Amino acid sequence: MYSNRNSFMKQFLAALLILLLTSQSIVAQHDHIHGKVVNDNDRLPLAGITVTLLPTNKTAITDENGNFIFNETLAQITAIKFSGFGYEYQIIKAADFSLGAVISLKPKAATTLNEVIVNSGASVKQQNQISKLDIKMRGITNSQEVLRIVPGLFIGQHQGGGKAEQIFIRGFDCDHGTDISLNVDGMPINMVSHAHGQGYADAHFIIPETIESVDFKKGTYNAEKGNFDTAGYVDFKTANAVDKNTIKLEGGMFNTMRVVGVLNLLNEKQKANQQSWYMATEYNYSDGYFDNPQHFNRFNFFSKYHGKVSKSSFLDISASTLQSKWNASGQIPDRAVAEGLIGFYGALDPTEGGVTSRSNLNAQLFTTFKNHDLVKNQIYYTNYNFDLHTNFTFYLEDPVNGDQIRQKEKRNLFGYNGSYSHIGYSGETKFTTDAGINIRYDKTNNSELSHTVDRYTVINPIKLGDVSELNAGVYLSETIKFNERWNINAGLRFDQFYNQYNNKLATDPTLNDIGLYKANANIVSPKLSVYYHANAKTQFYIASGRGFHSNDTRAVVVSNGKEILPPAYGVDLGTIYKPTSNLLLHLAAWYMGLKQEFVYSGDGGIVEITGATKRIGLDGSVRCQPLQSLYIDIDINYAHGRYTDEHKGQDYIPLAPIWSSTGGIMYKNKNGFNGGIRYRYLSDRPAIEDNSLTAKGYFVTDAVLNYTKPRYEIGLRINNIFNTRWKETQFATETRLQNETTPVTEICFTPGTKFMALLGVSYFFN
Repeated sequence: MYSNRNSFMKQFLAALLILLLTSQSIVAQHDHIHGKVVNDNDRLPLAGITVTLLPTNKTAITDENGNFIFNETLAQITAIKFSGFGYEYQIIKAADFSLGAVISLKPKAATTLNEVIVNSGASVKQQNQISKLDIKMRGITNSQEVLRIVPGLFIGQHQGGGKAEQIFIRGFDCDHGTDISLNVDGMPINMVSHAHGQGYADAHFIIPETIESVDFKKGTYNAEKGNFDTAGYVDFKTANAVDKNTIKLEGGMFNTMRVVGVLNLLNEKQKANQQSWYMATEYNYSDGYFDNPQHFNRFNFFSKYHGKVSKSSFLDISASTLQSKWNASGQIPDRAVAEGLIGFYGALDPTEGGVTSRSNLNAQLFTTFKNHDLVKNQIYYTNYNFDLHTNFTFYLEDPVNGDQIRQKEKRNLFGYNGSYSHIGYSGETKFTTDAGINIRYDKTNNSELSHTVDRYTVINPIKLGDVSELNAGVYLSETIKFNERWNINAGLRFDQFYNQYNNKLATDPTLNDIGLYKANANIVSPKLSVYYHANAKTQFYIASGRGFHSNDTRAVVVSNGKEILPPAYGVDLGTIYKPTSNLLLHLAAWYMGLKQEFVYSGDGGIVEITGATKRIGLDGSVRCQPLQSLYIDIDINYAHGRYTDEHKGQDYIPLAPIWSSTGGIMYKNKNGFNGGIRYRYLSDRPAIEDNSLTAKGYFVTDAVLNYTKPRYEIGLRINNIFNTRWKETQFATETRLQNETTPVTEICFTPGTKFMALLGVSYFFN
C-alpha cells in the first residue's frame, strides 16, 4: 500500500511541476485591466478588496500584494469600483484609469454591515468579511475572545488561564485542538505529540490588539489545510501596520491587572516608502476567583515588520515570545462539594499548576511576477517549553501520596510553506490555480509523564523519550469561475508522515525496551465545492471533502503506523442571504463522519481510539444593523453525534455539544459612550457513552461599556453580570478521595468565573 501511495505522490508532484511550468505561458495581455490597491494612510498593499467592473459587474479580489487582474480591456467597460470592508469605496471612470495604476483607499472611521458583499469573487471566503465586521463592532478585549470570534465555537478553561482552552465546535469536543486547525500568520499553533494532548493549541501568545482579521471555515474543504482540519480551521492574521500608538491599563476584582502597549517604530517618511514596523507588549496578572489564589502571570512580546523589498516583493518578519506561570485548582468531583469537603471554588490538590513559554520567528515573502502570478514563501521557527502538574483522580492509584502527574516537554519546531497562485482565462471562464508545499518538523527532548507529589518530587516515571515527527504535504486547488454565478473548486492534497520515538524508559508499559522506534504513513485528501450566486443578495453552496487528524507519535510507533491517520468525510449545504443592506443571514446543514475518534488519556499518557462516529447538524447566523451605531449578532448551532459501531443507548459521544448559541447587542459611537451585552449558551450534553452522567449546560452574560474620545478611552468590562454559578468544563472521571475505600465515577468540573468587573483606560497618540 505504501509503494502505491509513494507512486501516487511522485505522479502528483510531476503533474504539479508541469502545471507550474505551463501556466507561465498563460501571461495576461498588457492591455487587460490590472492594477494595485493600497492603504491611503501607509501605502501598504490591501488584500481582499473587491474590484468591480461596471456595467458588467464582474468582480475580482486583490491578493496579498494588493494586485488584481481581469480579462477585459478598458474599451469594454465604463468604470471600475473599488470597495473593501473598513474603507471608503471609490469609482474611477474607465477613461481616467491607467493600466497598472495604484489605487489608494481611505480607511473609514465607522464600519457597517452594508459593506459585506455576498455576490463577489471573495464569496468562497465569505466568513472573512463577517469576522472583520465582528471584530470591528464587538472588539477583542482578551485572549479568550480571540477564539470566540468564530461563530459556533465554545471554549472552556480548566487551569485558570495558563493552559490552552478546551474547544467545542460542530458537535466536537476537540479537547485542546485535536479536531481543529489553528494558525497565526501561516504558522501552526497546534502541537503534535504534545505532552498534554495531541493537537494542543495554546493561542495565548497572540496579543488581541494585534489581530486584524480571522479567516475560518468549518469542515474539511480546503486543500491548503492538512492535519487537524476535521471540524474546521481558524487562521488569525496580525496587522501589517497600526495607525496609532496605544497604552492601555486595566485592573479589577481578584487582584487582576493587564497592561498593553502598541507602538510604531518608524517615522512618517519611512511609512511613505511602504515600510511598517511596530511592537506590542502585554502583561497579565490575576489571583483568580478560586479559593486558592492562582498567582497567574503572563508576559507577551510581539514585533512585526512589513515592507516593500523590491519592485515586486513584500516581506513580513515577526518575532514573539510568551512567558507564563500559574497555580491551579483543577477539576473537582461533585461529591466533594456536596459533602462540604471544599467549596464550589475550592481545590483538593492546591499544588497543581504549571509554567510554559513559547518564542517564535516567522518570515514571509510575497512576490508578484510580471504575469501577475503570486508566489509566497514562508519559514518559521518555534522554541517551546511546557511543564504542567495536574491531578485528575486524586487517590485512586496511590492512596498514600495521591495521583498528581507531571507532563513536561522541550520542543523545537521548524517549518516551510510555499505556494503559487495563477489566474488564467479561457474565453469568459476564469481559472485560479493554487498549488503549494507544507513541511513541518517537530523535535521534542525528554517528553515526560511522571507521578509526582507536591509538584516538585517525582515518585515514579511513567513515560520518557524524544519525539521526532516530520509532516510533508503538497496540494493543488483549482477554482473555475464560469461567470458571475458559478464557482467550482476542486482540490487534492497528499500528506506524508515520518514518526520516530526514542524511548528512554525501560519500564514504559507500551514498549518492549529502550531504543528507537519508527513508523510512517500517508493519506490523500480530495475536495470539491460548488458555489452558485443566484443574485447580488443570495448565494448557495455545497462543499465536500476528506480531512484527517494524526495520532501521537508515541501511539503511532506502538501500532507500527497502522490506522494512525483516520480520515474524516464532510459535506456542507448552505446559503448566505442578504435581503437588505443591514441584514445578513447564513444557514448551513452539514454531515461529518470520522473513521476513528481520538481521546487523550492524560493520566495514562496515551491516545485512546474510541471508534467511528457520525455527526449531522445545523448552523445558523444572523447579523443585523438596524442603525449605523447598533449591531446585533446571533449564532445558533445544533449537532447530533453518535458512535456508529455501538449499540443504541451506548453510542453517545461524551461531551459532544448539542445545542449552543452566542449573541449580543453592541452600540457604537465614534466619540462618546459605546458598549454592549453578550451571552453564550451551551445545553446539557452526555458525559459518558450510556448518557448516565450529564455535563450541565449554562447561560452566561457579559457586558462592556466604554467612553471613547480621539485621544483616550475609559472602559468597564463585566464578566458574568448576573453572577451565575456555572461549570465551565466537566468530565466523567473515576476518582477516589483521601480515606475513601471505593472509587466513584461522577462529574468532575472546573467552575466558571464569578461576577468580575474590570476597569480600563487607554491612551492613543501618534
